[in-house]
Amino acid sequence: MSTVVIHGEGLGKSYHRGALQQSTLLRDHLSRALKSPLSVFRRPKDETFWALEDVSLEVREGEVLGLIGRNGAGKTTLLKILSRITRPTTGWAEIHGRVGSLLEVGTGFHPELTGRENTFLSGAILGMSKRDITRKFDEIVAFAEVETFIDTPVKHYSSGMYVRLAFAIAAHLEPEILLVDEVLAVGDAKFQKKCLGKMGEVAREGRTILFVSHNVPAVTRLCNRCILLQSGMVLKDGATHDVMNAYLRSELATSAVREWNRENAPGDSVVRLRAVRVCTTEGRVSEAFDIRESIGISVVFDVLEGGHLLAPNIHLFDQAGINLFITIDQDPAWRRSPRPTGRYSSTAWIPGNFLAEGSFIVRVAITTFSNMNVRLDEPDLVGFQVIDSTDGDSARGDYAGTLPGVVRPLLKWETIYKGEVDDNALLGAIVNEGSV
Repeated sequence: MSTVVIHGEGLGKSYHRGALQQSTLLRDHLSRALKSPLSVFRRPKDETFWALEDVSLEVREGEVLGLIGRNGAGKTTLLKILSRITRPTTGWAEIHGRVGSLLEVGTGFHPELTGRENTFLSGAILGMSKRDITRKFDEIVAFAEVETFIDTPVKHYSSGMYVRLAFAIAAHLEPEILLVDEVLAVGDAKFQKKCLGKMGEVAREGRTILFVSHNVPAVTRLCNRCILLQSGMVLKDGATHDVMNAYLRSELATSAVREWNRENAPGDSVVRLRAVRVCTTEGRVSEAFDIRESIGISVVFDVLEGGHLLAPNIHLFDQAGINLFITIDQDPAWRRSPRPTGRYSSTAWIPGNFLAEGSFIVRVAITTFSNMNVRLDEPDLVGFQVIDSTDGDSARGDYAGTLPGVVRPLLKWETIYKGEVDDNALLGAIVNEGSV
């Protein structure tokens, strides 16, 4: 079993709001006294806010750990404690190994120094010798794509140039532990692809990575374990797909299953909706699917009044609210014959390698075939996430960058090798054809 390189117990960080924000300058006290004479006798309100509370964790050598959660969950605070930027209010942490961190755009840069000078300064802070930094320097500059501006003070850099150089330094100076916070939030698609590729390379070399990001596909592709933080506390710690399910359930504001009893079921006197589930081919409810998996959307409904040609239909929306498609149960048995009373379960299957990665919301309606009378129509019932891995057998292949589009089919291609080409012979054939 690999060695534990990061160990934290009961980590907590509190901040004060109110009292410590009051100025201690005499002129400010006099100014407040003149504006409100009674204020000098009132104690300023002192509130304690816990950004992190009772967090314990172990990270082993070579592990790639993702930290996920909503804004303000405590992810950055935890990384700052582990990188020794912030002292914990409670608890302790041990780190064994040289740490490289990228917590904010340009963390550790001096604005008056040039890119070249900041590279050597950051490398020295990381414990690298001047010889090692010099050996890696050209590779760092090429990765950051700042060759033209390397001797320009970094205060003149754009945010993209700042973060490119900062990430290049942190990743190329061979730290044993790499702490990365939202590096994919800045930069274009090309840079994001390079970052993902570099972090994957670092992970394959057996070094340890703690990765914070709201980019669900990136976390899923890079990390084999995740910790979900909520309000400064650990909500779930485990395998990435399991933790991501819990995270997506809260982020989508809806789960992959909705159920109703007879009293509150939506519908009318003819039909009522009893359940909607997003499930795997094994029948297991899930909020997250690999892009290669088939996705089943199951609609359970009760027919209360017979004699109607009823058709359940499903509308699928992406995270931007765009209606991607509608699918209707076209079973001939129910298109021509009225449904008798009783309970029905209809499942529509979305094939693997069809949807692109992203978040999706399901809307369910039940209508009559004859006049398309809507018996029930319920929006935003369930949600799920599609994740595209980099295993190479999806439409993504080995490409790790951003792919546009709302669908991502794995189409059949045919390439035929024609052998070596004689350009002169080919040109002669074309001329002859034209002269006929």
